[in-house]
Amino acid sequence: MQEPQIKTRLRTTDAANYCGSTKSTFEKLRLTGQGSVYSKIGRTVVYDRVDLDAWLESKKRLSTSDSGSEDQ
Repeated sequence: MQEPQIKTRLRTTDAANYCGSTKSTFEKLRLTGQGSVYSKIGRTVVYDRVDLDAWLESKKRLSTSDSGSEDQ
């Protein structure tokens, strides 16, 4: 019998630390829409760890000239 998956939600500071970044950077990324998806519960912002992992995966690059788009 499989155990249910527990979603781990992290507040902004913890999510930034998890990703090797800062709270300030995450707040700016939220403003520009370039960060990970998040949920807002009242005034509290939380991130699911699986969403952070997917976002980090999407940021992988092979070189400094790699923009990440598939059009190249």
